[in-house]
Amino acid sequence: MSNLVLEHIVRPSSLKENAPVLILLHGYGSDENDLFSFAQELPEELFIISAKAPYPMQPYGNAWYAINFDADKGKWSDNDEAIKSRDIIAEFIDQIPEVYPVNKNNINLLGFSQGCILSFSVAFTYPEKLKNIIGLSGYINQDLFTIQQKEAYKHLNIYSSHGSVDQVIPVDWARNTSPFLEALDINFKYNEFPVGHGVAPQNFYEFKSWLEKLI
Repeated sequence: MSNLVLEHIVRPSSLKENAPVLILLHGYGSDENDLFSFAQELPEELFIISAKAPYPMQPYGNAWYAINFDADKGKWSDNDEAIKSRDIIAEFIDQIPEVYPVNKNNINLLGFSQGCILSFSVAFTYPEKLKNIIGLSGYINQDLFTIQQKEAYKHLNIYSSHGSVDQVIPVDWARNTSPFLEALDINFKYNEFPVGHGVAPQNFYEFKSWLEKLI
């Protein structure tokens, strides 16, 4: 809908009102159709919203922030753009209950790769807006948020997974997730699967089962 800050597609809930929400955030160079294939396999009571990142790429696809390559810096992320996207997603979360028949106290994020990094940064910046976070094939970029008191995060549940042979985002980066979340006393599950930069079927069914127990 044009009055929301992010373009998106939806799968309505089987519930007429007060539905739990799952927002899908795709990866770099993809679009809102990518993760939407998950929708048909997820609980029918979920109101599923797949958002499109704001920065168009050439010749196709979108990004939440630029990834640049140069001789001096090597590969680096545009953290200023990432923080802008973080705040746009937060605004989008606030707009959703004004437009759709959903429960504003049961909003959940699922992000893949760059969408995972943004999901974590939204959760740690605006924990009061979220309930459960699923982060796939990404990592926690601490340049994108300021840590709050542990009390702010006590209600959150986080599922994080990574491919053990990921050639895009090193699994070592993802392995920092567990100690980080433990230090904040956040309830979480972390797992690895013998795949590259993608979501294995057993990975999908594990996070689906995890989410079903919590929504």
